[in-house]
Amino acid sequence: MDKLKEIVVISGKGGTGKTTVASALAGIIKDKVIVDADVDASNMYLLLHPSKIRSHEFRGKSIAVIDNSKCTSCDLCRTHCRFNAIDVLEEDYKVDPISCDGCTLCELVCPSDAITMQDQIVGKWNISNTELGDFVYARLNPGAENSGNLVTMVRHQAKLIAKEKSIDTIVIDGPPGIGCPVTSSLSGTTFAVVVTEPSLSGISDMKRVLDVAKHFNIPTGIVINRYDVNLENSDDIEKFAEGLNIPVLAKIGHSSCIMDEISKGKLPHEKCNELREAVVKIYSSIKDKME
Repeated sequence: MDKLKEIVVISGKGGTGKTTVASALAGIIKDKVIVDADVDASNMYLLLHPSKIRSHEFRGKSIAVIDNSKCTSCDLCRTHCRFNAIDVLEEDYKVDPISCDGCTLCELVCPSDAITMQDQIVGKWNISNTELGDFVYARLNPGAENSGNLVTMVRHQAKLIAKEKSIDTIVIDGPPGIGCPVTSSLSGTTFAVVVTEPSLSGISDMKRVLDVAKHFNIPTGIVINRYDVNLENSDDIEKFAEGLNIPVLAKIGHSSCIMDEISKGKLPHEKCNELREAVVKIYSSIKDKME
């Protein structure tokens, strides 16, 4: 197997068409493993229609649990908790699992050993089959933490599959923004495709995520989606990219074909020629830069 190449598709904000571009890339690359790393709002499965092979629980941080049969109501746990996660309800001490930070201080100060730390199931990760190939994705429970660790998990599983099947390419649909799951999606990848749109918020957020990619020394290219909605802003994006010597890999026009296919839960690159041609161009440029 050649050296493993990981292509991550990211965006500074949601709604730019990142998943559309990522799924189209997965569609034109012959041998690859596909990853949906947007674990907080996974939606790539809506287009790929996976059949699950294995599903695994993902455990996050531990939180405190109080055994009131041992509790002596000394109140030390509540007064020492800096997160105000412990309260007294009907004479029983209770821990708010959302407020609890898992610091273990309450367990340490409890004189009656009434408090233990228990791991929490915060989501699931899945290995599945699709018409386009192996697909690894996950879903974090609403409000749960450790999204960065869950991204690391799905990327790790994809690498194991790639190694087992001698596949040299992984296509990652990354999360939007610049937070922890984005850094977990970016670090160690071969190339980052940054999808943006010609709006003021789109341009601002594009600049921020480019800074994150630069921090990790990841080669990047820009895709301007719906470029014809605001030609002036699209020109500004191209000038900005030229000033930083970042290639604009493709410009994709606003398309009712793409919207119609997505609304039907279908992969739009299969029927929308403009999208397919743009993604072929993107991959051609990426291949040259990854050699």
